[in-house]
Amino acid sequence: METTVKIAIEHLTKKKADAIMAALEPDNVDFPKGLSFEIENLDNALVFNFHSTGNMKTLTATIDEVLAHVSMAIKVMG
Repeated sequence: METTVKIAIEHLTKKKADAIMAALEPDNVDFPKGLSFEIENLDNALVFNFHSTGNMKTLTATIDEVLAHVSMAIKVMG
């Protein structure tokens, strides 16, 4: 099964969006086989693109982890 998930977090300043992207960059390596993840910074929004050709549990766990990191970064920045 092939699955694509897009999640947009809107109304971010460029500074916050850049900081979130930088915070996530170290984690954006060594993904399980069949799973990919990209971030785009578009018009005051971060768009997270997840693509999976494998296990749905792995995809949902990865999305959950990324969103937890984003939430933490936003809380820290205030």
